[in-house]
Amino acid sequence: MDMDVTKISSLVGLYGLKVLGALAILLIGWQVVKAAAGVARKAMIKARVDETLATFGGNVLYFLGLIFVVIAALGQLGIQTTSLAAILGAAGLAVALSLQGSLGNLASGVLIIGTHPFRIGDFVEVAGISGKVTAVNVFATELLSPENKRIIIPNGKITTEIIVNHTL
Repeated sequence: MDMDVTKISSLVGLYGLKVLGALAILLIGWQVVKAAAGVARKAMIKARVDETLATFGGNVLYFLGLIFVVIAALGQLGIQTTSLAAILGAAGLAVALSLQGSLGNLASGVLIIGTHPFRIGDFVEVAGISGKVTAVNVFATELLSPENKRIIIPNGKITTEIIVNHTL
């Protein structure tokens, strides 16, 4: 009986500290990542980056930071994280390849939001379609045609075509 209690207490002492350390890394890391993402978003807005792009950048920073924190916590528990990092990298590559068109639209959306070739309310002609810009999103831009039709154009199409902004 004494042997079992001694064995259990030594296991709790050994693994309990690792679990407490991992929980501390998760909680503190989560707070740090959350604060850093908020600071980055506010800094981008202060630097006059479009709010949509600033929010998107803050979210990307937040999720990448969380992945780093989880990997650090797993490492504290004694789990080999090098293979996990390799798996995440391969998964990221597979997702990027499968979403190639969407990522192109995303990059074009960032370009449109950053360069402002047109703004909401402008009457434009893009990709051979005319209309009033009602929304500029990360993946697509919405127009309202003169016939009062809602037209959604992928941002990748917009950045590869001539843009005529009739509003000055």
